[in-house]
Amino acid sequence: MNDKRIENYREYFTKDYLMGPNCLRLLDEMRRKYPLAEGGRVMDLGCGTGLTSMFLAKEAKLRVFATDLWIAAAQNAERFISWGIEDQVIPIHADANALPYAEGYFDAIVSIDAYHYFGAKEGVFAEKILPFLKKGGVFMAAMPGVKEELTGEAADLLMEWVEGNKDDYDTFHCRKWWLDLMGKSKEYEVVMDLDLDCYEEAWNDWFVSGHEYGIKDKAFMDRGMKRYLSFIGLVIRRK
Repeated sequence: MNDKRIENYREYFTKDYLMGPNCLRLLDEMRRKYPLAEGGRVMDLGCGTGLTSMFLAKEAKLRVFATDLWIAAAQNAERFISWGIEDQVIPIHADANALPYAEGYFDAIVSIDAYHYFGAKEGVFAEKILPFLKKGGVFMAAMPGVKEELTGEAADLLMEWVEGNKDDYDTFHCRKWWLDLMGKSKEYEVVMDLDLDCYEEAWNDWFVSGHEYGIKDKAFMDRGMKRYLSFIGLVIRRK
């Protein structure tokens, strides 16, 4: 069950703010299952239109560096001012493969419905993300995945859904695949991994958001994609 406070943000469950399944529901479930200490410094990696950054600032009382490649920092800055959080949230335009921060700077790095676009490759986490965490800091991610690696008709349906784009196809993996990718390390440990309970609600909010991609995605869900998918949550702590 989602925290009832999520309803305070319902006005943002629209095509003007959402860029996929409802990021606020995903973040809300993750932070309730693994709370972040108030007052910390967090990088919101792949923040999109800044909804997750607002939520982290208001609900988790964190100092947020809202980092995104696709959305201009100036656009997010205007939103943060309008939301009254400009003193808590700093907008940054940056590529996840070339982050402009000091190493060991953050208490936490959060990536909601974004990490699969750039992190599904060997070495990315250890080399590009982990160095920016303090020792004892945590990386928290939620990303769309599959219940088990797809074959046959299920794989064909996914490929049709992503319009034959192999890069997009290769972002969908099961939880075991992600755990194997992260692997065991002397530098970090996985402290939580799960399939998120809010999976269906998050997708349903996207379907009714009015976004053309939401309408397209629903058509593929109705054709059977829904039974293969999950939303995967990971929390990794730097040792």
